Amino acid sequence: MSERVEPPTPEDPVLRRRRAVERWTLLANRVGYLVLALSVALFVIAFAVGFSSALAGAVIASLLVSFVLLAPSIVLGYAVKAADREDAERAAETPPS
Repeated sequence: MSERVEPPTPEDPVLRRRRAVERWTLLANRVGYLVLALSVALFVIAFAVGFSSALAGAVIASLLVSFVLLAPSIVLGYAVKAADREDAERAAETPPS
């Protein structure tokens, strides 16, 4: 026997947690891409004026920070979207009472 799936309520703790994860992933995406743009700009500056150890270190550090922020935030962002899509599909399959 299949269970009837109730549509989630706004007070649902799972949805609240999902929205919180979504907010944090959006922030991490924005900051990560900003730091990635900074690393590209630093690389162009270093290429134009000559690579010093300080500029090379700044490029590498900003690349590492962007990777640390972007990798999990992209994966978690897709997970939130997939969970929302699955909830919508289940709600559409459930006949109204």
